[in-house]
Amino acid sequence: MIRVVIVDDQPQVRAGISMILSAEDDIEIVGQAGSGAEALALAQEVAPDVVLMDVRMPGMGGVTATSELIRQNGSDPDHLVRVLIMTTFDDEDIVVSSLQAGASGYLLKHASPTEIADALRRVAGGDTWLDATAATRLVAKLRERSDEQIDIRQVLTRREQEVLRHVAAGRSNQQILESLVLSEATVKTHVARILFKTGARDRAAVVALAYRSGFVRPDDPLPA
Repeated sequence: MIRVVIVDDQPQVRAGISMILSAEDDIEIVGQAGSGAEALALAQEVAPDVVLMDVRMPGMGGVTATSELIRQNGSDPDHLVRVLIMTTFDDEDIVVSSLQAGASGYLLKHASPTEIADALRRVAGGDTWLDATAATRLVAKLRERSDEQIDIRQVLTRREQEVLRHVAAGRSNQQILESLVLSEATVKTHVARILFKTGARDRAAVVALAYRSGFVRPDDPLPA
């Protein structure tokens, strides 16, 4: 079962999504929250697999809540909380910030029930989910920053930096999970977050960035 927490400041939105997802055999709604602060407390209590997060809420918004959820759940390397942003495309800048904070993707609030369920399954499995109608514009915005503006040590967590060193060494996800003793879904989640945070289009691009920025060098020893 995929354990899901729904976060939205509108009770009717939470109720509607809960009703939709409760019809899925492999998805369990383990809690609902009306703000970012409530989401943090609830996540600690029920340990969800995925948090379906609105971004515009009173008090602590979705960006801050996403960043804090990722930080709080970083102590268990094999059970990362995964955040799926739920928004309108008018929130483009906020969505970018959320992805850079560690979210695994986003979908629009008018998505179909099938799309919402599919997105949750993909994110729970360590993949990413970008709404198809807006993905091109969003990815372009992520890449607006030049390489010189990206400080990998500032942008990525220590675990993400560790995974990036393995990626730069040419290792596959299978080799990385064996070396770091992680699940496949966790490795995929780390790689997805690295791509989002750096704005790299694929593994080759992020490896090139790692070398150009000096984060890794040709004479560096291979990671253990």
